[in-house]
Amino acid sequence: MTHEELKAYLPHRDAMLLIGEVEVEDRDGVKTAVGSTHINGDEWFLQGHFPGHPVVPGVILCEILAQSCCLICNTAGGLPFFAGIKNAKFRRQVRPGDTLKSECSIVRSLGGFYTAKGVGYVDGEVAVEADFSFVCKEDENA
Repeated sequence: MTHEELKAYLPHRDAMLLIGEVEVEDRDGVKTAVGSTHINGDEWFLQGHFPGHPVVPGVILCEILAQSCCLICNTAGGLPFFAGIKNAKFRRQVRPGDTLKSECSIVRSLGGFYTAKGVGYVDGEVAVEADFSFVCKEDENA
């Protein structure tokens, strides 16, 4: 799915829709979102982080992974809400010109509650990894 096509599945818009493209694959019975986001250098989150040495903030890297995870949850129905993050590790800086490749999988689901694992790579090196939890609500006003 392209950035525009993702809008049919995710509630994020404008500057907060951070993933560039993603596909959901079935890998031996495990739903996995495989995507990529190219960092151009003109993104809002780089404006002050850091002048002369722009680096994508860790929280933004986690949000990119989380949005990919939400896509998997959303295909199951309901509106996904971020419920938690654990074990976030930042292994490599992500800078303008880099393309962050992401792989996110649902580890466990119970009703509308999901736990997931996400890993982001740049040039084959792990840049970020984290465990996430989400809850999917049927009614977005809930």
